[in-house]
Amino acid sequence: MALSTGDILTQPMTKLGVTTGLGEQVHAEATQVTVAEATRTLGRILTDRLLAYVVNVRDVKTLARWESGRVSEIRIANEQRLRAAYEIAALLGRMEGASTVRAWFIGMDPYLSDVSPADAIHDGHLQEALNAARSFIAYGGMGS
Repeated sequence: MALSTGDILTQPMTKLGVTTGLGEQVHAEATQVTVAEATRTLGRILTDRLLAYVVNVRDVKTLARWESGRVSEIRIANEQRLRAAYEIAALLGRMEGASTVRAWFIGMDPYLSDVSPADAIHDGHLQEALNAARSFIAYGGMGS
């Protein structure tokens, strides 16, 4: 069943007895997750090499340091990309399997003028990538 973009943001989800929209729920999750857990989760879904590209770090060793907690502070722009990618993966993961989520990140997206979401996030177009994910869910990957 396709959901409208508005439904994605307001579809009732219950967490701890409080009803929130799906968009609100995944945003809260992305805000509360630790850098280590976000890195670990995204590394499993996207692969470490793709994740390093998405968050704009030079190599996977940096991700290993984030995941282990050896680095307590990361650049704000890198953390913004990490949390945006996590929010998007969490949103898509509510409706799709991990292989589809990964394929969405690397595929050309009509909502992003045929740029891949991985490239969009890498280039700092976080809101556009999130909107593309919402569109993918709302319209079954058809764009808007």
